Amino acid sequence: MNKIDQSPPGFEEQLLTDLTAHVARRAEMASAARPVGRRTRFLPGWRFAGAFGLAVTLTAGALVVQTMRVGDQSPPAASASEILRLAADAALQQPELTARPDQYVFTESLATIRDEPASGPYRTIRNQLWQSAGGVAYTQARYRPETDPNGWSDVRVLRMGDPADPEKELDAFQPPAYHGDLPTDPDELLRYLREHPVDLHLPEAADEKAVYGDESMAYTTARSMLDGYVPPRALAALYELLAREPGATVISGDVVDAAGRHGVAIRMPGVIGGNEDFLFDRDTHVFLGTRGSVVRNGKESLHSAVALLRIAIVDRPGQQP
Repeated sequence: MNKIDQSPPGFEEQLLTDLTAHVARRAEMASAARPVGRRTRFLPGWRFAGAFGLAVTLTAGALVVQTMRVGDQSPPAASASEILRLAADAALQQPELTARPDQYVFTESLATIRDEPASGPYRTIRNQLWQSAGGVAYTQARYRPETDPNGWSDVRVLRMGDPADPEKELDAFQPPAYHGDLPTDPDELLRYLREHPVDLHLPEAADEKAVYGDESMAYTTARSMLDGYVPPRALAALYELLAREPGATVISGDVVDAAGRHGVAIRMPGVIGGNEDFLFDRDTHVFLGTRGSVVRNGKESLHSAVALLRIAIVDRPGQQP
């Protein structure tokens, strides 16, 4: 597998040529809709379920792509560790949500997708997820085209896929989506994550001892917790911990997420076969969402970009906050 820290020169421009007008329109719409002098604040603590199976995507074979301003190569103003520490400060300013194990973490997000990797029109999709706070039930979800306010699908169950068999689903609940018991000190959090690694549901042939015993596993577990909700003090500790992990880099250029918000992208280390970026608001450093790519035959292809819009605690799937 290949892992790269930076896209090949000209790659993103070539890939996103036909997306430029789409991105510009969404950014202009978002800017026009935002009141002057007022900034919308979004709770951090969630990303769209990349490696752990909740991104059982919106339509079969859907390709989710980043929306980023093409051609802007201005250098980053801060390092990845500095941005993550600013994100930790921002996390402490957020209100705290509490949940019982029988409740659900509700999240709403926006993504831009198209059905074919190299052709077809891009679409903007709004998604709603209900994840079990205590890991005692399956995740459920619904979605609709952003152009059709009345086009919601039915709420349906999402199950994790079997890494060894793409056609098979695992008979297991997703991990708990509410992380209210995490230590709030970075050193204690590191020890906790080493003792409680996320279950990667590895294929039988995988060397579990090597994978779970690797020093990077604690950071993998930390990032997986952003699939759900992490309370403010623990989230600040989590960002402080991620700031210590070597290898994270800031991607140059202004990033515009699927909701039209401008941010900065941090490329996280240790991703096999591709790349994973965390997006933060360029001014407030509040978490915006994620984008991901795969690397095949030495070439990087962007495949996911999802913007978090809101997060709440509810009693049942289908319930709105």
